[in-house]
Amino acid sequence: MKNIVVIGAGTMGNGIAHVFAMKGYKVQLVDIAEAALERAMATIGKNLDRMVRKEKISETDKANTLANIATSTNLKTAASDADLIVEAATENIDLKLKIFAQMDEVAPAGAILATNTSSISITKIAAVTKRPDKVIGMHFMNPVPVMKLVEVIRGYATSNEVTKTIMGMSKKLGKVPVEVNDYPGFVANRILMPMINEAIITLHEGVAGVEEIDTVMKLGMAHPMGPLQLADFIGLDVCLSILNVLYDGFGNSKYAPCPLLVNMVTAGKLGRKSGEGFYVYTPGSKDVVIADTFKK
Repeated sequence: MKNIVVIGAGTMGNGIAHVFAMKGYKVQLVDIAEAALERAMATIGKNLDRMVRKEKISETDKANTLANIATSTNLKTAASDADLIVEAATENIDLKLKIFAQMDEVAPAGAILATNTSSISITKIAAVTKRPDKVIGMHFMNPVPVMKLVEVIRGYATSNEVTKTIMGMSKKLGKVPVEVNDYPGFVANRILMPMINEAIITLHEGVAGVEEIDTVMKLGMAHPMGPLQLADFIGLDVCLSILNVLYDGFGNSKYAPCPLLVNMVTAGKLGRKSGEGFYVYTPGSKDVVIADTFKK
């Protein structure tokens, strides 16, 4: 497998393209917006520059990585000789089903179709294709160039051969793949999102403030980042979407999103990407300006 197509030039998509290209794969990064592709390539360049400064790679490695990535707004052309297509679009079920139907139509018969979804059913996504045995979840963690874990999720019909191929490819990327089965939230978000939701409920009920909750989890539980700051980093809209998948999938009230989270997303307070969530951020940066927006 040599030719990789990545659909979606956002944070996850450009990170996935980055790691494949660094390992010598030819990558086509696809997005409907040319501006998004330009931003993605600029981000990849900055991330590679940071790795050069830290002496993790050479200038030659950086040049070779960038040379391995081409961009396109035409999925049909980009996918014509693809061995693997990785979808990394927004966590929206209708959008993903639409993209997978298109991928199935334009990709070679032998191509594997993977999704970077963090919670949506692989089986449901595979059902819109004529190759459900070749559809699999490949859930990278953010930031992709840094984080080692890849959840490899088998749908109901995913073949053993495809699973073995993706597990092996993930290892070639320098990642640690973990095989899991197709249930809402898989492993990572089935455990993480209820914790984040409980932190929001704790804030909502006035038990403690934002900084206090995050400090308890960082110092008491040795978490590198508190749950509320992590929610901002992930995106509050993404957290809400995943919680809704869990709630709908299991029908259990313990997964019901906190009303505060719902209100914040409705108000457009999405975390770092919108500039404000539980914290306020410098525009276009992860730097915190106001540590706790509930104390403004």
